[in-house]
Amino acid sequence: MIKFFRKIRQNLLSENKFSKYLIYAIGEIILVVIGILIALQINNNNELNKQRAKEVQFLKNLKSDLIFEESELERYIGIRESIVSSAQIALEHFNGKPVENIQMFNYHTFNVGIWQEFQRNNNTFVELLNSGNFTIISNESIKNELLNLDLIHKQIISYREHLRNDMEHYFYDPWFRTVDLDPFAQSFVFYANNGEFDTEIRLSREEIDRLINNKVFKNGFVVSVFTNSLIIDDYKKMKDLNKKVVDLINKEITKG
Repeated sequence: MIKFFRKIRQNLLSENKFSKYLIYAIGEIILVVIGILIALQINNNNELNKQRAKEVQFLKNLKSDLIFEESELERYIGIRESIVSSAQIALEHFNGKPVENIQMFNYHTFNVGIWQEFQRNNNTFVELLNSGNFTIISNESIKNELLNLDLIHKQIISYREHLRNDMEHYFYDPWFRTVDLDPFAQSFVFYANNGEFDTEIRLSREEIDRLINNKVFKNGFVVSVFTNSLIIDDYKKMKDLNKKVVDLINKEITKG
């Protein structure tokens, strides 16, 4: 092909047809430029396809993380709601309701004191941020909502830290100072595992009465209800936002 074009140029020059040669030369240059542009376009398309495939894989990983995280949020909402319920039941006794079943009062007290923390399943999101690949996500709505999820979780961490500090002062300290924890712990564990109380475990009525008359200890239950309710609200916000992001990702993955 190159020899063919070279021969045409030589014939035009030998025939002294410079104007035709010039037009031909310009045309040849245009063809070369067009060829280069086509090659660049093909290369760009290949790079875009590679980037899109990488983006889709990240989106699929994000979706998998969010689905698992949603199930964990549901579980921890249940845990926190159980704590709030136990604290409210205990507060009834602080406000005058007689304690007829010491082991049941102890169960609710222990339940409030159990500490479990929700941990995010956001490995893909962290990887995107740390690797600088967050910009590979082209859908701005997905990026914005992922950042919003992170902000809500940071708020939860803040609430949780405050609750932990308050519980150390108002709840754990007076509780540990007032009762012999061994039989109380045994009673709680037995009921949690069997759904009934071990009648052979004896709890001190005197110790229970001292707890109920301790206003600092009572305030621990008040703090638990208040702060855990805030955390539950944010868990629910995260859960709803998780679903929204998963829907956005499904649409983004399946679009042409």
